[in-house]
Amino acid sequence: MYSRLLNCCFLFALATVTNAARAEVKLPSVLADHMVIQRDKPVHVWGAADAGEQVTVTFRGNHASTTASEIGRWSLYLPPGAAGGPFTLTVQGKNTITLNDVLVGDVWVASGQSNMEFPMDPTMWSHGPFHAQQEIAAANHPRLRLFHVENTFADYPMDDVKATTWTPATPASVLTFSAVGYFFGRDLLEKEQVPIGIIEANWGGTPAEAWTSLKALSADSSLMPVFAARAGMMDPQAETLLKQKVETKEVADAKAAGKTPPVFPWHPDPNPWAPAALFNGMIAPITPLPIRGVIWYQGESNTDAMRAPIYGHLFETMIRDWRAQWAQGDFPFLYVQIANFISPDEWATVREGQRKTLALANTGMAVTIDIGNPDNVHPQDKQSVGHRLALWAEDLSYGAHVEDSGPLFRQAVPENGAMHIWFDHAASGLMAKGGELQGFEVAGPDGKFVTATAAISGEDVIAKSASVAQPMYVRYGWASNPQCNLFNKAGLPASPFSSKN
Repeated sequence: MYSRLLNCCFLFALATVTNAARAEVKLPSVLADHMVIQRDKPVHVWGAADAGEQVTVTFRGNHASTTASEIGRWSLYLPPGAAGGPFTLTVQGKNTITLNDVLVGDVWVASGQSNMEFPMDPTMWSHGPFHAQQEIAAANHPRLRLFHVENTFADYPMDDVKATTWTPATPASVLTFSAVGYFFGRDLLEKEQVPIGIIEANWGGTPAEAWTSLKALSADSSLMPVFAARAGMMDPQAETLLKQKVETKEVADAKAAGKTPPVFPWHPDPNPWAPAALFNGMIAPITPLPIRGVIWYQGESNTDAMRAPIYGHLFETMIRDWRAQWAQGDFPFLYVQIANFISPDEWATVREGQRKTLALANTGMAVTIDIGNPDNVHPQDKQSVGHRLALWAEDLSYGAHVEDSGPLFRQAVPENGAMHIWFDHAASGLMAKGGELQGFEVAGPDGKFVTATAAISGEDVIAKSASVAQPMYVRYGWASNPQCNLFNKAGLPASPFSSKN
């Protein structure tokens, strides 16, 4: 009897503690002290609470209330507002949460693989960005706020990220932060004079499919041959038969022979490179947060022969997917075309896929073919990368009407035994940097390219070769580490291209 009483008391106490814990109103990690809220958009606040618990949020003199759902989730919006701060945001339920030093400005997500992850601190990797120590020492920007999403992968979309807290940009806080993200944010802060928040969510060595939702990947049959097995989308009945008829027998045979049982690849374990794994763990949880746009630096891990040919289509799918997930329309999606690097893989093919992605509305591409390191996949000049992304932001998102790009291929036609090539972003004029114009090749009907001599003619280029009597195609910078030097008079490099694709 006494034992039963003790057990009952223990269970009652456990239930009381559990209910008390559940009763606390909670916010996701991205809603925290020192955060930046996106200006001119409804202020979205969401979180967890007890089922049926009433929650009230107060911000800038506005109040809104809602009731937590049956599964303990709640979400509400307050009116949009102009840039400013600092402000206090209060969440009141059975407990009270107060967010201090909240700014209102522009929020940008910085994502991709290692060249976006590349930190300011030169001691963390083999090297840092140019002039790292001076840049770090000068990083005192109270209105530039940084938020780091920790590396996390998952089978299903998560509700929250693992993250550090929001911090103002200081010499200490920028050390481990994305150099590209920091330089981009600093440029915008100086030009726009409004608070800027940069959320970095990146992971070195990861492919684009890991950052794309399973829903988007599985909806596109052209992507299925590459991703179906790894995404775990096999026919369950066929998988069961495979296990029964093949795997079980081979394991039994190996054990009977005293050998190590085989490990089968049919059921891939979750890993950071699996389709949707990083979208689920690092992007999905922050999509409820209104943002200004995204900057993206990735592609190196998709240069293999299997992935490269479909990278352009995959990348477009990912951008459309993110825009659908955020449900904010076609927000600016600005990305870096991968730089020059000595590699046997198909870097030129990936660059072409990136160039063609500019056909999507409100996209911009920072060309970096002139600032790579042939011997190191992580070039040091992250200042130029951040600056070129900021030029696109200024033009596309802030209406500054600045020249945001180097020459971009528009059209090429055969003309008098040569190829006549027209470019966009050439109104300021074209120039060959450092000597004779290099990097052009032409091909005839057989599609075999040979080196061409090329000359600038105003805003156009004429390319030809004595060995190609009837040229039909032209390409430029078509190599992993090309020698090419076409720029516009704004000092921005031309993107590699091929008219044959």
